Amino acid sequence: MAAGTPLNREILRLALPALGALVAEPLFLIVDAALVGHLGVVPLAALGVASAVLQTIVGLMVFLAYSTTPAVARRFGAGEHGSAVSAGIDGLWLALGLGAVLAAVGSLLTPWLIGLFGAGPDVSAAAEAYLGISMWGLPAMLIVFAATGLLRGMQDTVTPLWIAGAGFTANALLNVLFIYGFGWGIAGSAIGTVFAQWAMVAAYVVVVGRLARRHSASLRPRVDSVTTSARTGVWMFLRTVSLRAALLATVAVASALGTAELAGWQVAYTIFSAAAFALDALAIAAQALVGRGLGAGDERFVRRVLGRTVAWGLWFGVAVGLVIGCLSGVIGLVFTSDTAIAALVQPALIVLAIAQPVCGVVFVLDGVLMGAGDGRYLALAGLANLVPFVPALLVLVWVGAAGASGLAWLAGAFFGVYMLARLVTLGARVRGARWLTAGA
Repeated sequence: MAAGTPLNREILRLALPALGALVAEPLFLIVDAALVGHLGVVPLAALGVASAVLQTIVGLMVFLAYSTTPAVARRFGAGEHGSAVSAGIDGLWLALGLGAVLAAVGSLLTPWLIGLFGAGPDVSAAAEAYLGISMWGLPAMLIVFAATGLLRGMQDTVTPLWIAGAGFTANALLNVLFIYGFGWGIAGSAIGTVFAQWAMVAAYVVVVGRLARRHSASLRPRVDSVTTSARTGVWMFLRTVSLRAALLATVAVASALGTAELAGWQVAYTIFSAAAFALDALAIAAQALVGRGLGAGDERFVRRVLGRTVAWGLWFGVAVGLVIGCLSGVIGLVFTSDTAIAALVQPALIVLAIAQPVCGVVFVLDGVLMGAGDGRYLALAGLANLVPFVPALLVLVWVGAAGASGLAWLAGAFFGVYMLARLVTLGARVRGARWLTAGA
């Protein structure tokens, strides 16, 4: 126990601030929804359409943080702190380039993207206004991803927490001012959020600039290193695409089951996402520590991090599963006053509760392999995980499952078949040694 205590403290030192920063991210959307919601049904519906587009783009680009963290952590572990900061700065330049392209193309395609949803004229017009402005915040969002990855690689998760908290506060205050003070409506919400995002970038520029001076790192982009970062990021991008495909396929099947089942799935998935925040914090700690350990060539330390974080993920999953299981009869009532929907979702929540230990281990293993820079395997495993999952979904549609049992079977397909497939593919990898590539 004594030998493990320092490692436990290291994990907590990284995981707890990371959890706070993770929680701050969805607060941006919650504040926007709450403030815009008071403008009326049309602006709120428009926000839902525009946010669906933005969240998809941003979700696919999160690889900028995942690929920057291990690149920086390896060099940090090897004692090459200047090189570590330089690698992170190259990630920032890549994020700026990708963000600029996405903002320009996204602005041109905004009317077409909104049109895909088939909303009414009033909703579409408001959604176009919000999304057109928000596109210019994309470079800032991607830079924040890369900067967060840089600091995590440098074993600092506290600074991102402070910046995320300040960004959330600024977003809330600016939105109130622009929406209600200036009377700009839903456009004011978009402008306030974009201002807050670029303010966060300014804060990161100051922090990274200080790091660069302290460790004599260049602020200029190195073309060869940026290109290498892009190639590495492609695998993480493909891994994220496979996850998104699984989620979208599940939503499509839930929609085919019926409106009530779709609403029930939204409740179950929201609870799953909330539980995932803490597990993602553990995964972030694993990324940083594994990258540092491999950079230092300390395979024994990396194995200890693997064992400890997996144990934490397992037991946290058990605890969360017990809570969800005990509250499964009332959770639905938090989201809806319709008792029929609350009863409909209970069996699916019980399935989710049973699967939580598996989910806990899967998220941690994902973080361990990210920290090892094993993006290629994660991408290929992501495709392999869809092989048993897609047929399971097709069977549900073929048999015409519906009601509480249909929703429970859908939850079983996602939390059982898909998450178990991820456990098998990730577990098989960490049992071997091919992912343990030491060095900066």
